Amino acid sequence: MARALSDKALLILLLLAASALVCAVLALLFAVPYYGFARIHPRLPLWAGLFFGGLAAAQLGVVALLVTAALRGRDVPFSATLRGFTAKGLLPLLVFVGRLVGISKRQVQHAFVAFNNELVLARCRSGQPPRRILLLMPHCLQRAECSVRITYHVSNCKRCGQCPIGGLLALSETYGVDLAVATGGTIARRIVVQTRPDLIVAVACERDLVSGIQDTLPLPVYGIFNQRPNGPCFNTLVPLDRVRSVLDQVLQREALHG
Repeated sequence: MARALSDKALLILLLLAASALVCAVLALLFAVPYYGFARIHPRLPLWAGLFFGGLAAAQLGVVALLVTAALRGRDVPFSATLRGFTAKGLLPLLVFVGRLVGISKRQVQHAFVAFNNELVLARCRSGQPPRRILLLMPHCLQRAECSVRITYHVSNCKRCGQCPIGGLLALSETYGVDLAVATGGTIARRIVVQTRPDLIVAVACERDLVSGIQDTLPLPVYGIFNQRPNGPCFNTLVPLDRVRSVLDQVLQREALHG
């Protein structure tokens, strides 16, 4: 069933299921000591009910905003806070709920990144385009047999066409954005600190992309999963048309191609 659902539909279903689970837990936390509250103070059950009811209402409000953002694809109030809450607070719960109903962690991660991307694009559409954009790429995009070192100086690339780096360099020049290649999370974080972008367009596998989105909060990251025809971390690919399309959208401009 999960494969037949779009990422957006899957995320909405998981959000609703997680919300129901949280409400059930809060109700249980209130109901179990209910009579004990009355023995302590006659109004304590009321206060406890208001407290747990407030928590339930707050999480329902958050879920309602998230579902609205997912359905409409438009910016919503507190979108930056919502991205942070979803990435760090809600994602582990969504993964847990997914496992309960037979949905893999990988599918949940794809749905989360798709939703995160919707919020990032909505934010770009509703305000000024980001002034500085960083294309952050994994080192595994470079052909394994290549002897040219591009980790710190991507301009060293000879643009032989045997890997996507040359095409990414052409995009960075056409759109006037920064391009960097990282071999791991530590170097990626250093590049972000040095570049200080307003927006990151990152390419990586599921694990690295999700952790990167979490680590760079509240900085917005648009995530694109790499393609792995030869297995993980070896001669991976990235759809250049997808990167070009994202740049067109976030910069709010007509495509510069065709």
